[in-house]
Amino acid sequence: MSGCEELSEKERRHKERTRKHKAVVDAKIAAATIDKGLVLVLTGNGKGKSSSAFGMVARMLGYGRTAAVFQFIKGKEDVGERAFLSRQAGVIWENCGEGFTWETQDLRRDIATARAGWKKARQALADPSISLVVLDELTYLVNYRYLSLDEVLPPIRDRPEMQHVVITGRAAHADLIDLADTVSAIRDEKHAFRAGVRAQQGIDL
Repeated sequence: MSGCEELSEKERRHKERTRKHKAVVDAKIAAATIDKGLVLVLTGNGKGKSSSAFGMVARMLGYGRTAAVFQFIKGKEDVGERAFLSRQAGVIWENCGEGFTWETQDLRRDIATARAGWKKARQALADPSISLVVLDELTYLVNYRYLSLDEVLPPIRDRPEMQHVVITGRAAHADLIDLADTVSAIRDEKHAFRAGVRAQQGIDL
């Protein structure tokens, strides 16, 4: 068989395989007819949970919609996404923390700051004019018992019908995962920091 004949046979098989695949994908797309506000949980030990959430903020802005970001725990850290997104029309950005717990070393103050931030987040979760609410590192508030699940779950569950919510943070509680429509667990395979590389602007912060 010549090279051209062999390529033609590969092309035929490729076309048939992709035709069948397209039929399956098209059927799934046609069957997806529901529009609703989604809850997404981005968890796991890997890098990129918050970055993914902020990417969705940018997407919302691209459609002329609004977003509110509530950044718990790392609230005082200067990061590029805050420097850019907080200046954009249509974005509410609230710093709801004062730094990592090993930096603040003040449990009462950490709890008070987190609860004050959650009070603001609840207002956003009740506002139908906000298309996306990002609860960055909310999982820690639950795991550290700064907030109870009885406080956290109802406002998310009872939010406006078309409002989307993104929750980030490691070790998401099973009840948050159960509530979610989409869950992504980001795995840590390798990280430059463990090789002595400090956080890089535009990549890590």
